[in-house]
Amino acid sequence: MTPDMHVHLAGIELVNPVIAASGTFGYGIEFEEIVSFRRIGGFVTKGISREPMAGNQAPRLIETAAGMINAIGLQNIGVEKYIATKLAPMRHYPTCAVIVNVFGYTVDDYVAVIERLNHAEGIAAYELNASCPNTRHGGITFGSDTRLLAELVAAAKAKSSRPLIVKLSPNVTSIAAMARAAEEAGASALSLVNTFLSLAIDVEMRKPRLWNITGGLSGPAIRPIAVRMVWEASKAVKIPIIGLGGITAPEDAVEFLLAGATAVQIGTASYADPRACERIASGLEQWCARHHVARVAELTGALDLTLPPKPQA
Repeated sequence: MTPDMHVHLAGIELVNPVIAASGTFGYGIEFEEIVSFRRIGGFVTKGISREPMAGNQAPRLIETAAGMINAIGLQNIGVEKYIATKLAPMRHYPTCAVIVNVFGYTVDDYVAVIERLNHAEGIAAYELNASCPNTRHGGITFGSDTRLLAELVAAAKAKSSRPLIVKLSPNVTSIAAMARAAEEAGASALSLVNTFLSLAIDVEMRKPRLWNITGGLSGPAIRPIAVRMVWEASKAVKIPIIGLGGITAPEDAVEFLLAGATAVQIGTASYADPRACERIASGLEQWCARHHVARVAELTGALDLTLPPKPQA
C-alpha cells in the first residue's frame, strides 16, 4: 500500500505534512543542493523584519543535553532584500510551500512587512512570530498576553492577502487560552511551540554562557512538553495546528499528529542532519505503510485515550 501523504492546511495542499521550521532552514534556497524540495511539504523562512538586523553578539548558540539554546537575535536581511534576492529562486519548486515568518517589535512593524510581502509572488502563507517583545508595552511579548496577541493577529489578518499562521510561545500559563485568542482574532492556523526561555551558566567563570544571558531551548528535551501543548491547544480550537519541538525521527512526528497536529515542523534536527526534513518525510510514509494507514491525515487527533484494562487479582 502506498499511503496518501497529502494534507490540507488553511487552504494550502501540502504533498506531505513535514515542513522545515523557521530559523533552521535559512531562506530555503541555501538547501537547494542538499534537500529535494519536492519531497517535503514546505519550509518556513527565518524571521523577516521591516529593516535588516545584525542579531546578537557571539556566543549565541550552545549545545545542551538533548538540545541546544540559541540567542541568534533574529538576524535577517530585511523584507526588501529577501524579496529581491531569496524568494524568486524558490518558484522553481511549486510543490514546496514557502511560508514566510514575520516579526516586529510593534504591530505596525508586522503590518508593514506583510503589506510588502503581499505584492510578492510565490508565497503560500505567513507565520507570525508572536514571541517578540512589544516595545510599546514595556517589552511584554505579544505571545504572553491574550489582549496583545489578539490585537496583533487582528491587525495582521486585516492586511494579509494570504493565510495567517500564528506561532505561539510556550512561555505562558495556558497555551489553550492563547490558542483561542489567536483563533478568535482571525488566525488561519497555529504553529506551536516556539523555544522555551532558558539560562545556561559557565560555573568556572560564573558567567552566562550566552552573550544575551538567556536564550531559547529547543531539541528533543522539549518534545514531551510540546506534544502536551499541541494536545491542549487542539482541544481548544477548530483551526489546524502545526506541531514542533524536538522532532528527530518519524515516530516523533506521529506523536504530534496523534496529539492533534495536521502538520509538523522540523527544526533543531536540521543542524545535525541537514537532510532531516526529507529523511523524516520519507520515514513517515514508510511508517504509515507498515501500520496500514491509508491517509496520513487520518492520524490527526487519533490519540486513543481509552484506559488499559485493570490487571486481575
